[in-house]
Amino acid sequence: MEDRVDITYLRRRIQELEEKIEQLRLSRRVLMNLIEKIEKDKLGFLRRLEKENRKLQLNNYRYAQWLLRKNRQIVELESKLQEDTPHNSAKN
Repeated sequence: MEDRVDITYLRRRIQELEEKIEQLRLSRRVLMNLIEKIEKDKLGFLRRLEKENRKLQLNNYRYAQWLLRKNRQIVELESKLQEDTPHNSAKN
């Protein structure tokens, strides 16, 4: 009789363990899908950041070029002003 109880218990235990294994497999698939989605989202976000960074660098370059042109204009105007100033005071 005791052998019969042991066998019944062991079969029930095997069934429980098989169910747990199936649950773990399912959980693993869910987790792997989540990880894949997170990685895909992260990659998309990184691409958007890189694109925005390139755009900002280009805008920064253009702005720096504009500032250089304006600075040259200021220097030229100051130079002309200094050239004209001695002539005006000599005429007076």
